[in-house]
Amino acid sequence: MRPTLLGMLGMLAIFSVPAVTTDAAAQSRDTIFAEVGHPSIDGRMMRDHAARVRIYRGDSLVSQWLNELTVGDSAGRRVMRWVTTGEPVPLLPGRPTSVLRQTYDARTLAPLGYSITGSGGGYVHLTVDGKTVRGVRKAPAEAAPSHVETPFERIGFFAGATDLVPIAAGLRKGTVMVAPAWSPATPTTTEDRVFTVIGDTTVMVEGKPRRSTKVEEHRRATGVLYANWYLLLESPYMVYGELPLPDGRVQRMTEEEVPLRKP
Repeated sequence: MRPTLLGMLGMLAIFSVPAVTTDAAAQSRDTIFAEVGHPSIDGRMMRDHAARVRIYRGDSLVSQWLNELTVGDSAGRRVMRWVTTGEPVPLLPGRPTSVLRQTYDARTLAPLGYSITGSGGGYVHLTVDGKTVRGVRKAPAEAAPSHVETPFERIGFFAGATDLVPIAAGLRKGTVMVAPAWSPATPTTTEDRVFTVIGDTTVMVEGKPRRSTKVEEHRRATGVLYANWYLLLESPYMVYGELPLPDGRVQRMTEEEVPLRKP
């Protein structure tokens, strides 16, 4: 999953969780601890593409959006530029939508920029400058934006796109990786997530079988499963996801490649 529908502006953030073993020493020895910039993470294999993401609760389509990735240059730095555009669905035709734009370092996946504008008039525009988040935010009911300048000690991978982390690490079966997740909504806080690459499997995506690699994501602090991801090393990179909900149901995500719109 890529950039998702978050917080007050209706974008769904996707988070994660850890693998638990009975031998703590063996787990520590075999686990990769990947801070942002770790050499095991390299996203430069990802290419320009577009994909449509659909969210289901039960059999009901409750949300969908269009993800578009273009890879380019910014002052000599290779970057990913993601644009996530919310789309209406028949079940909720009047639901607020939003456009989310994010910029990552193409190799490390370090967040560099975050900008979301909602159909209700709210927006958040932030840049990550060293160890400071700067920008402006405005809630729909506010007359004027407020200034944001927040220092932090530890940056993480964007919490709304944690599925990119195991993809950029290569999806090697048996890999266990601990990585920090970070959200612009709580810029001074990171949460460790644990990714376990289970192996190849086939999953149904919008009625079609797709061969993919299953990855489990847990919250390290609690060991609770956050998501099962079904991932590829080629576009659209994520094809299916399962997220347990507090009420015991499972929220499903599908992703299918579509033509990339021309600028």
